[in-house]
Amino acid sequence: MAQPDMGKLTATGGVSQIEGAGGGGITPWALITGYGSRDSYGANAHYTQVSTQDYTLKTYGVAIGIADRVELSLANQEFSGSLAPLNSLKIKQDILGIKVKVAGDAVVDQDSWMPQIAVGAMIKRNNGIGGLGALGVTNVKQLGAKDDRGVDYYASATKIYLDQSLLLNATLRLSKANQMGILGFGGDKKDKYEPLLEGSAAYLINRKLAVGAEYRMKPRNLGVDNEKDYYDAFVAWFPSKNVSVTAAYATLGDITIFNPKNQRGWYLSVQAGF
Repeated sequence: MAQPDMGKLTATGGVSQIEGAGGGGITPWALITGYGSRDSYGANAHYTQVSTQDYTLKTYGVAIGIADRVELSLANQEFSGSLAPLNSLKIKQDILGIKVKVAGDAVVDQDSWMPQIAVGAMIKRNNGIGGLGALGVTNVKQLGAKDDRGVDYYASATKIYLDQSLLLNATLRLSKANQMGILGFGGDKKDKYEPLLEGSAAYLINRKLAVGAEYRMKPRNLGVDNEKDYYDAFVAWFPSKNVSVTAAYATLGDITIFNPKNQRGWYLSVQAGF
């Protein structure tokens, strides 16, 4: 394979989404991660932290984009609590992702209405619950989840309007994941795949700075978790094609009935690669 050519425009590889895929902060885009053109490849590593009043979510991982068509990613999520009764809570999850561009080109097709379209899957494995052993809870199934493993399937459409410095993305996800899988898959309320909409809009202030907002629907499968949709507003800085920094204010809604408040807080992600 050719050497990395970093032939794509700045920011067109997206940043590292919280589950490891290339995209925005909370939703994947149809763009393939990295800056390798169709004759090359690109790769990156990322670290992300989201901190709300009662919880912290840390994600780290790696991803590679091949020929600007195929993306492979691997991420680990670490979720912890800071307020009683869940102040000792520790949950980890592994996520293997694959994405394939199937139609269009978000940059080249400026004279067409056609967006870039990609399909993908996220294979998730929840590694159990730590810190609640005194309560006899060590697995998400004990909270009502039907399984501790699952797969999310999605299709994304991304359109870039270079003249307007605007990116628009829409994603349709089929999922049974509770809080992205941190609380397992399916539940005592329902246990079936359902379509969930996600969206992003970003405006490029200049070649190195973008602002935007995102939205993500969530399922409501568990009796112990009155799950709510996610929102965020973000600023992404691309000092070079090798580094990006994304900061956001995120609203994640309720996370379990044990700390029933609307979880809001900051989001920070750093990505390095080529």
